Amino acid sequence: MKENFTFEEQQLMSIYNPGTRLGLIHALVEMRTYLDKDEQELKYLTDSAIAKLNTITDAEFDALDLVPDFDF
Repeated sequence: MKENFTFEEQQLMSIYNPGTRLGLIHALVEMRTYLDKDEQELKYLTDSAIAKLNTITDAEFDALDLVPDFDF
């Protein structure tokens, strides 16, 4: 896999994951439009995840384990 996603990126992706790489990119782009100015850290995290998602293949995306860990 080309990109290593951080734990935080994986958690964000697992929450918004509709099941496909392109669908997740779309969901994250849309979610980002609802963020307020004081949510810069979440904007940066979202941008980082989107950038990494754009560099991997659908097969690599399918191999990701995107299950939210609510116990962290």
